[in-house]
Order: sequence, then C-alpha cells, then structure tokens
Amino acid sequence: MLKVLICDDSAFMRKIFSDTIEKDPDLKVAATAYNGEDALRKLEKMDVDLLMLDIEMPKLNGLETLEIVKKDYPEIPVIMVSALDNKQTVFRALELGAFDFIAKPSGSISLNIDSIKEELVLKIKAAVESKANFKTKKIKKKRISTSNSFPIVAIGSSSGGPRALNTLFESIDQKLDAAFIIVQHMPAGFTETLAERLNNVSGLSIKEAQAGDQLKPGHGLLAPGDFHMEIDAQGKVSLNKKDRLHGVRPCVDYMMTSLAENFAGDRLLGVVLTGMGRDGGQGMADLVNKGGYGIIESKETALVYGMPSAVAKLGAYHEIKRIDEIGNRIIEITEG
Repeated sequence: MLKVLICDDSAFMRKIFSDTIEKDPDLKVAATAYNGEDALRKLEKMDVDLLMLDIEMPKLNGLETLEIVKKDYPEIPVIMVSALDNKQTVFRALELGAFDFIAKPSGSISLNIDSIKEELVLKIKAAVESKANFKTKKIKKKRISTSNSFPIVAIGSSSGGPRALNTLFESIDQKLDAAFIIVQHMPAGFTETLAERLNNVSGLSIKEAQAGDQLKPGHGLLAPGDFHMEIDAQGKVSLNKKDRLHGVRPCVDYMMTSLAENFAGDRLLGVVLTGMGRDGGQGMADLVNKGGYGIIESKETALVYGMPSAVAKLGAYHEIKRIDEIGNRIIEITEG
C-alpha cells in the first residue's frame, strides 16, 4: 500500500484529497500537514512513498519546501498542487524536480473536485510505480524525405513532459526546415505558458495552437489544454472537444493519426516522450505503418515509461534515445 503525505494549508483541500486517496485500496494517507514546516517535521518521523505539496502556503511555501525535500529526501516523488494563477511557479517546481502537478479547479468552495480525483490517483500511482522493462529493436536507420515538401515532426508527452520538452527544444538552437506539432497532457491555462517557455529556449518559433493555424517550417504548434488537435491534408489545425481518449484531452493519438491519414509517410517523424498511460501507442503505429519514422525516449531518462512502453509493445518505433540525444537526432533526420 502506498503511503501519501498531504501538505496543504486549506483544511477543505486536505479533507478532499484524503477522502479521494483513502477510497483507493492501493493508497493510504500517512498524515496531513498544514504548511511546509509541518510537512518536514513529519517526514523526519515517518516513511512515506509520495508527498502532495500545495504551492501557496504560509511560513514555508511549496517551492521552498520542495527544494529541501529534493535535497534531503530525493527518493520521495512530489506532486504539486496549484491554482491556475501560479503557472510560472508550477514550471519552476517541475524544473526543481517535482514529478508532476495537479491544477485546482477554479470556483468557489463548491468546486467540481470530481474532475481531478481520477487524475490525482493515476498520478500518485505513476509516480511510485517501477518502470517496465523493454527490449530494444534493431532496425536500419533512415532519414525523412525532404524532396517534395518540408518534414513534419510530431511529439507527444505527459508526466515529466515539460522538462523533457525543454531539454529537447533547447538542443534545437536553429530554425529547422521542418514543422513541429506537439501534444503535452496539461490542463487548460498552462499550455500557453509552456509554449512561451519552449519558444524562449529554442531556435524555432513555438506557440500555443489556434484553430486555423498552418504548419510551417521552422515553427512549432502546441495543443491547447482541454482541446484535441488534428491536422488536415492542407496542414491546417483544427481543435475540438471530442470525448477524452485514454482519459486525456488533448490526446497524442488523435494528432498523430490525423497526420498519418493526411500526409505521405516519408514526411513524418513521430516522437513519444515520458508519460503515464498508453496515449501515443496507436498514433505512432498509424504513423509508422504509413511509412513514417519513430523515436521513443529511453527508460533511462523517461520519468514515467508508460507512453514509450506502449509504443515499444506495438513495435511502432525505429530508435530508442535518451532525452538529451533526441533533439540532435531530429536535426540529423530532418536536415538529411
């Protein structure tokens, strides 16, 4: 049974999180804390498998507490809890080593808290689960064709994705003759900030996608939170609120499958990074079966190996790479 320490200055949120966790037979609330100092005192006295940590707290806030926890208890994964107005702080927490975050629903005390209960349990389990083993697949390397039109690079990620994407795009310090389309599992309100951060570290121009945007070489489009993103045969973006697939919206499978349906395979490069669940598996299979090229992040660097493992089990990849190698490999493949 996984033991969770909940740290939040709101007694209401502590109760909500505690009730949600205790309803799952695999989870147990080890203790609750009302601020960072209280959480650190309890960590000294008990063994826990995971810490839930609110960002805004008196005395010792979430970021300050996180830094101490990652130094003194590096083996304990941390899930941050944040309001929508703390976007930059959330990304700073991820940079400091937080496993992932939960966005508090906006509204009054009668919050629609059900919308995050399932997400909370899934992320707690993903944070502490052992990573799956896999066998590497040997296949002759090839390059994406650039003879007819520009290459299209499709990237999918989930838990651990913001840090992985930052590493990937930081290594692409030139304006490639390729279009990038990105799906990161993230709630509405956070994807615009993520796009801005990726744009600031990369040689590409990256922004949050809007309906009607066109794929262009040297540009990247990030799916907005709570919208599926698909690309038509003219390279135009459409956004929709179809049912969640694999429990997520935006969904990597929708995006990659739309590319496979509308473009020649030799233009397509699919990349699946860290993330829980199996989103991206079918999309990569569609893309590779069409003649596209597939890369997945290695178990060595993926924070959660669920999504890459889903692709690996289907055999829908050509290479397995560390996250610090993928950006350079994209350059090699697309520049040919």
